[in-house]
Order: sequence, then structure tokens, then C-alpha cells
Amino acid sequence: MLVTGTLNTLLTKLQDKQCVGNCSDPDPSKREYFEQPVWQTLNMFYGEMLCLLCFYLFSKRSNQVENRDEYEPIVDQDEVNEQIAQDVPTTDGLPVVESGSEPVSELKPVVGWAALLMWIPAACDLLGTTLMNVGLFFTTASVYQMLRGAVVIFSGLFSVLFLGHRLERFQIISIMMVVVGVTIVGLSNVISPAPHSYNTKDGENSEAVDADLWKATLGVSLVLGAQIFTASQFVVEEKILRRYHLTPLRAVGLEGSFGALSVMIAIPILHFAIGRTHPGGYFDAPGGFRQIIDNPSVWQTSIYIMLSIAFFNYFGLSVTRYLSATSRATIDTCRTLFIWMSSLALGWESFNWIQVVGFVVLVYGTFVYNRVLKLPF
Repeated sequence: MLVTGTLNTLLTKLQDKQCVGNCSDPDPSKREYFEQPVWQTLNMFYGEMLCLLCFYLFSKRSNQVENRDEYEPIVDQDEVNEQIAQDVPTTDGLPVVESGSEPVSELKPVVGWAALLMWIPAACDLLGTTLMNVGLFFTTASVYQMLRGAVVIFSGLFSVLFLGHRLERFQIISIMMVVVGVTIVGLSNVISPAPHSYNTKDGENSEAVDADLWKATLGVSLVLGAQIFTASQFVVEEKILRRYHLTPLRAVGLEGSFGALSVMIAIPILHFAIGRTHPGGYFDAPGGFRQIIDNPSVWQTSIYIMLSIAFFNYFGLSVTRYLSATSRATIDTCRTLFIWMSSLALGWESFNWIQVVGFVVLVYGTFVYNRVLKLPF
């Protein structure tokens, strides 16, 4: 989980750095780089769709176990789903339903039109992921990953407003700490923006520096704004899981399927509405497709990203099954540290003490919220 989660962010940033046009131009500012957030979002949903394949493989295995005595009993699909739920009970995007919810036997099965309910969180995931992909263009991989911790703020707020949860004292304090940590991290990126070495020449003038400052501010704003949609996704998913018997592995697969279908429908619409008048932009569908097909480094990283997302979800489910959700939260926080260390080693960013302070405050607040640590007061 730690390796695949780290690779997911690093590979996405690496893909952003791939030159797809005018690569032989000695002036780096005139080169074109792969900046296609919509296609990257589609790639993410393809990775989640692989979880649906895993779900059906588990179902087939359960049926084979039932039939090993050479007879074919009538298999209750709810029982199969329950067995799978015991094998893989949770995932990143799906909060664990509290013990106060209805027993599994009283939950409605997700069949027929009920499956379309997963289209709602898929739409939230689509908007959030696309905004984060754009934000990653203008921020470093470590800052991007740290800012994603702000989802705790919005998910805590939304859970009170829409789910009737009550936040305990330590959770309120931890959310305030996360706010402080995220603010420090965001300011560190704005005050000392990473130079976009793949877009500018040595000896930047004041206009180029101002442009980098504006891009850094935009990147931070987009990543933070995307957490609103991510938190909305969590709230909707919990609402659904309270009423329907749906295993997380199947839920991730359904979201991936509906999300991929939504993106494929949106791509031609966005192209004719916006892309035709902005060739080479984010919504230029033929241009983005050509960039993927004509550049092996781009489509190869797309495959690696898709696989890393699928394995990250699967390993995350396994960690929660055999360890705990707290262990998973701890590993996920370590992923941010590994991304930061890798970015420094690759020369993608420079060491920043302000970012260190923000990261420490953010991690401590996150650990307190997830009950990994206790407040000393």
C-alpha cells in the first residue's frame, strides 16, 4: 500500500513533466508538456474498474467453494457479498459505517437501478480528481499530497451537517490543527514556489517569477477546493452504505465504471464546447489523445498509474482487514513523507523549513483525529 500509493502520485507528476511537443527547442519555455487532467481522471477510473474485476473473481471463488462437493446449491448472493465483505471490508473512499447503522441482514441489496446511486459519489470523485490533477501542474508532489489532508476538515464539517454526527473535543481540536498545518504548507508553496524548470529558462525575469507565484497560488487553491468534492463523496458513500448492503470492493468498481462512463461522455461535449476554440488546452480531446498515443512515455506511465491505483485500493483493503483502519491511516501519512523524500531525491523540489513545520502540525492533527495519538490535555 505504501509503495503503490507513493508511486501513484509520483507517476502522475512524472507524466506531467513529459514533453509532447517542440521537445528539441533549446528554449524550455517553448516546449509543450503533457497537461491533460481529464484524460488522467479517466485513467484513474479505469484503475478503479479493475476492483470490480477483483469483486467478480472473489464471487467466482466463493461459488467454487460452495460447489466443490459436486452439487449446485442455490447460492444466496447476499451471503456471497457478506463473505466478500469479511475479506475486504473497507477502502480509502468509503468510510466505515458506524456500529449504530442497520445490521447487514436488514440492509437492502444493491440490484437493478439501485446500483446507479453510486453514480453520485462517482461524479464527486470526477470533479475532485480533475481539479487536483490541474492543481498538481502548479504545485510540487509533496505539497499536493499534504494539501489533500484538508479533506479531514470538510468531511468532519459535512458529517455534522448531513449525517448527524457529533464531533468530540479531540476531533475539533485536531481539525483546527489540520487547518493550521494546511495553511502553513499552502503558504510555504506560495512564499517559495518551486521553479517550473521545465517551462522556464535560467535567469528568470520578474515576470516569470510573478507567473510562478500566481501558478503556485492557483495550484494550492485548486487542490484545497477539490477536497470539498472529495468530502462530499465520502458523505454520500456513507449515506448509501447505511441503507444498502454493498461491499467496498464492488463499490469502488462501480464508482470506477460510472466515473469512466461519465468522463467518456464529457470528453466530446467539452471538446466541442471549449476544446475547439482552445487547441492544445485541457479539453482538446483529439490533441490529448494524440499526445498519449504518439509518446510512449505518456501511455506507459498511464498503464503504471492505472495499475498502481488498482493495487493501492486492494492493498488498502487488505491492510484494514488484517490490521486496522488506524494502521491504514498511519501508512497513508507515511506515504506523504515518502513522496516528499522521493521528490527531493529526484530534484523536483528543494528543502523548505516552513513546509516541514506545516507537515508536522498536519500529521499530528491527522493522527489525533484518527485516534493514533492522544492529546496531552
